[in-house]
Amino acid sequence: MKIRRALATAVALAVTTPAVLLSVSPAYADAKPAAQTQEKKNKPTIKELEADAAEAKKAYEKAALAKADAIIQLRKTLDELGSTHPLAVAEAAAKQAAKDAAAAKTAADQAVTDAKAALAALPEDATEEQRAAAETAVTQAEANAATAATAKAAADTEAAEAVTAVDDARVAAVRAYSVIDKAADDALAAKIAAEAALAAAIKEAEEDGEACELVDELTAEVTGLPTKLVAGTTTDFSLRVKNGSDQHMDEVIAYAGVHATDKGGVKETGRFFRLQWSTKSSPTWKNADEDNYIDGLGALKPGTHADVKLRLTLDKATPAGNGVAFIAADFYNEDGSCGGTPGVDMYEFDVKAAGSKPGKTEDAKPSSTTKPGTGNTGTKPQGSTSGTPAATGTLAATGSASATTSIALAGGAAVLLGAAAVFVVRRRKSGPDA
Repeated sequence: MKIRRALATAVALAVTTPAVLLSVSPAYADAKPAAQTQEKKNKPTIKELEADAAEAKKAYEKAALAKADAIIQLRKTLDELGSTHPLAVAEAAAKQAAKDAAAAKTAADQAVTDAKAALAALPEDATEEQRAAAETAVTQAEANAATAATAKAAADTEAAEAVTAVDDARVAAVRAYSVIDKAADDALAAKIAAEAALAAAIKEAEEDGEACELVDELTAEVTGLPTKLVAGTTTDFSLRVKNGSDQHMDEVIAYAGVHATDKGGVKETGRFFRLQWSTKSSPTWKNADEDNYIDGLGALKPGTHADVKLRLTLDKATPAGNGVAFIAADFYNEDGSCGGTPGVDMYEFDVKAAGSKPGKTEDAKPSSTTKPGTGNTGTKPQGSTSGTPAATGTLAATGSASATTSIALAGGAAVLLGAAAVFVVRRRKSGPDA
């Protein structure tokens, strides 16, 4: 008997996460390669896909460096626009001139008031010369006040224009950065898609026999994983794999992997994480290996479940950023049949620097990426021509402030795919009658 892992869900994860990925590269966005949609003509070879993946990786690395430089330049420009930039200097001068003009107008208005008061205070026996002088003083004061009012209006206009110029410069700087930021996002999306297409092609070449089925009633659910983790701490949580179907599953295996990046979404920080597991039949804590699978669950009868204890430790040096845990499960039967959960669930969490206070937190909730099948529904994202539904939940959300980080986290899909491919080979070699 040949035991095979149902990687269809993992491939769906890489191809459909996040939704914005599907609108970036039509050649990779569809669940089926573009060549297959054209009567399978000119289907790309693995060598060609490897070249595409390598090129996409180089393009992303270049875009990521450009983004890092752009962030530095944006911060520098915004800082200068608040102090030393020529526009900022002009703004400060214009504001001071407007302030001085306002003070001059106030003084001129007071001079008019004083001149009128002096005229009114003349005694009845004042001479004609005295009265004429007082009236002249009022006229001159009123003329000065009019001039001061005109000067104030002009100074106010210049100050407003100077403020607008600084604001426009800030907007221009942010827009210039957003162009580079989007280019980096697009390059990452293309990289993920290229790596996923390569992994799918390798899997297709390695596999033989019938594909494993996706079982809606097989579920893998995590509880107790906080939405905020602090570097230098250890968090215990649990995973429950449940067989809600009416079929017996001879061997059940869970699949767990953690991926993380810094706040900018550029640097991967997963090396600072250590994931361990234990089960009832294998109570000693074991490190999750590079294949990201968990044995020790045994068989599952219909309506039963198995629990896995998980422990995630973050090194004190872990940078602040964002993380996501990928969870799935598979089963293998003695008669050669096999299957898996219809989707790979993703649990997002924030990573806080060592010594931080996590504040109010709650358990992370899953967002799933699924393949079409019985009981599965989904909407087709814009730019997609396949029937593969887009990922749901926050990782697939676009247009939000966290979209960039989520897209970066989705890069873990390709990493997990590679581990899963190794998993296929190992399970085949170690399975009965392999």
